[in-house]
Amino acid sequence: MTATTGNFIERLRSAVDAHDIEQVVDCFTDGYVNETPAHPGRGFTGSAQVRTNWERIFAGVPDIVATVPRVCVDGDVVWSEWEMRGTRPDGSPHVMRGVIIFGVSDGLAEWSRFYLEPVDAGEGGVNAAVGAIVQDAE
Repeated sequence: MTATTGNFIERLRSAVDAHDIEQVVDCFTDGYVNETPAHPGRGFTGSAQVRTNWERIFAGVPDIVATVPRVCVDGDVVWSEWEMRGTRPDGSPHVMRGVIIFGVSDGLAEWSRFYLEPVDAGEGGVNAAVGAIVQDAE
């Protein structure tokens, strides 16, 4: 692990909290590859798309803040647990939680596997959730 790999997550989190689009984009390589395994159609390539996404996020959740409760660095791979929360312009809450696994080189993300999702309050509890997943009527 290099010092730049170890502090990558803090640099990214700080850039998000500062709402500094340049600092956010500067955390990614030009050829960055985002894979979203649970939603394959959402994957993308390139720091230009990172910029577009974050411009939209900062506009849509103007008070967004990020917390990273857990990080594990294994060589050039960084496993990180995230929570992002704020308020949308209509006053509704925005909360996302999940894991992002980054491949980091020279302090920049080259790739990620993205598992961040909107928080579901889980009405109906675990039985309803499992039933919806397996589509049974129980």
